Amino acid sequence: MKAVILAGGYGTRISEESGVRPKPMVEIGGKPILWHIMKIYSYHNINEFIICCGYKGNIIKEYFANYCLYNSDVTFDMRKNSMEVHKNHTESWKVTLVDTGEGTMTGGRLKRVKEYVGDETFCLTYGDGVGDIDVTASIAYHKAQGTLATLTAVQQPGRFGAFTLSSGATKVPQFKEKPAGGDMPWINGGFFVLEPEVFNYIEDDSTIWERGPLESLAEEGELSAFRHRGFWQPMDTLRDKHVLEDLWKSGNAPWNVWHKMLSKAVN
Repeated sequence: MKAVILAGGYGTRISEESGVRPKPMVEIGGKPILWHIMKIYSYHNINEFIICCGYKGNIIKEYFANYCLYNSDVTFDMRKNSMEVHKNHTESWKVTLVDTGEGTMTGGRLKRVKEYVGDETFCLTYGDGVGDIDVTASIAYHKAQGTLATLTAVQQPGRFGAFTLSSGATKVPQFKEKPAGGDMPWINGGFFVLEPEVFNYIEDDSTIWERGPLESLAEEGELSAFRHRGFWQPMDTLRDKHVLEDLWKSGNAPWNVWHKMLSKAVN
């Protein structure tokens, strides 16, 4: 299965960092948050990624172009103008980087990578949020619901797309992106599982995924909600970055599920 990551926005609310790099490349613990997101998926055996680049996308491309070099032992033979890799410490990832335009909206970015996704179920998330999401369970849940789309529902009121979800319900009856007035108990935490038919709900580059497509899917009974009651944190502002950085430095970052796996293996 492939995972699509939206990484092309301007990140204006964290301009202190995004002025020099795209927001997904802002570092937590010395690694871009994009890397952290990919590690979460990789822990769940998803190792093929499609990155939707836009604003300062060349920085993301340069990072992955040099990733193997920076994480391996190498010998440079200057006379032969050759390089030999001795130990490769990189992950077994396949990463496709797609220029989806600087001004393209979230739905438009997704539409632009349709040919790379193919005709199969796939994952989609934002390039600025992490959590100890059970991606494997969300995929199984999505398949059991039989809907075209499943989002991960998290409980952190205020700033993101929200909806009502009655007790025992599995489908989202109505979706509203950033509703005005009042705090909603369940919000859109990303980490979607989608069927390729969702591309039919996206018109063009100006389509905002969280509005027309998700609203239509909800109205048609094709949007399910996978409840996540664990940790979830976006990096929307500099304050959010500091929260994530402090958690990482503490050695107890909840989203660091791959480290927990290594610890169990050692013990």
